[in-house]
Amino acid sequence: MASDTELVALQETLYRSSNPTRRWLHCTRRDWIVDALRRHAPAKPARALEVGPGSCIYLPVLARLFDEVVATDIETAFLKHAAPLRHSLPNLQLARDNICDSALPPASFDLILCTEVVEHIADSAAALRGMRRLLRPDGVLVLSTPQRYSPLEQTARIAFLPGVIELVRRIYKEPVLETGHINLMTARRVQRQLRGAGFALREQHQSGMYLPLLAEFGGATALRLEQWLERQLRGTVGAGLLWTQYYIASAA
Repeated sequence: MASDTELVALQETLYRSSNPTRRWLHCTRRDWIVDALRRHAPAKPARALEVGPGSCIYLPVLARLFDEVVATDIETAFLKHAAPLRHSLPNLQLARDNICDSALPPASFDLILCTEVVEHIADSAAALRGMRRLLRPDGVLVLSTPQRYSPLEQTARIAFLPGVIELVRRIYKEPVLETGHINLMTARRVQRQLRGAGFALREQHQSGMYLPLLAEFGGATALRLEQWLERQLRGTVGAGLLWTQYYIASAA
């Protein structure tokens, strides 16, 4: 079990990794989500919720776009990490909460951000229903989660085996912890759960190609190949090989 310090260190390292592929995978996701938040923030006074703030990279963005921002997590480590932000972000509130059985009042948010969280929740359908309950009738959900059959997730099953993970850490020379991805889903399953929770899909996107071994040892050359493959696969039947799936959904 990772310590609180290790969890935070991992989240922060991902965006400044010395490995070009690792850095690209996470920064590409970050940039897409930031753009989505800017595009879907309403002009009127509004409230936003982030479920699972992680390393808190989105909280300053949300605080600039919304009059009030609430960040919730079931893990206290990330809430403790976010606490100092309240000095510079007076419109930020933090709360320990379980999105599958939230104590927050219904229909109280105009936008909910949930990125790289539902794969850690066994009952993701309940989590999505919880988010739908918290959204106002015209509210928007911004969601991302890994794709079940992406090479990165499949390779991770081997990389985190006892004995192997030590080798991976020596290669990266950075924090590498077990992902805790207990609920990896295909795009079809995510979309089915979104509709079942009462959402209407407005946008979807995929990003992030990972080639085992090449990503670890191929440097910038491997990255250029992965970026080319990403462009070829996006929007095709092979898009399920890309690492991350993104959705913009509205309250149906």
